[in-house]
Amino acid sequence: MEEMSCPFCRLPSSRLVAGDDLALVVRDGFPVSLGHTLILPRRHFGSFFEATEAERASLLRLLDEAKLVLDAQFQPDGYNIGINNGAAAGQTVAHLHIHLIPRYKGDREDPRGGIRWVLPEKAKYWP
Repeated sequence: MEEMSCPFCRLPSSRLVAGDDLALVVRDGFPVSLGHTLILPRRHFGSFFEATEAERASLLRLLDEAKLVLDAQFQPDGYNIGINNGAAAGQTVAHLHIHLIPRYKGDREDPRGGIRWVLPEKAKYWP
């Protein structure tokens, strides 16, 4: 995906929750839970492994800050944190973004396995 057609490179300022010179925090446009948040670099690139050391530091600092905001606003019981890196991993927007997904007691009958459910036949490894 080229930068000009990238939805994350064209975000309106009204979507911005927080940010610094290297990265942004926005609410997910298609949230899977209340408060679902994205942390993304300002620079357009697709893979976490392309991020500079400074960009990684910024992304992780903003991830921590976003979590504190969500704790105060929504009091979730847990979080899933994930990156879909590459089309085979389910990445649909070729601009690196970290999902911070608040989880709430009862939002899934049995939450064990967490992100392992991306491959359901391999998710359940417990008796």
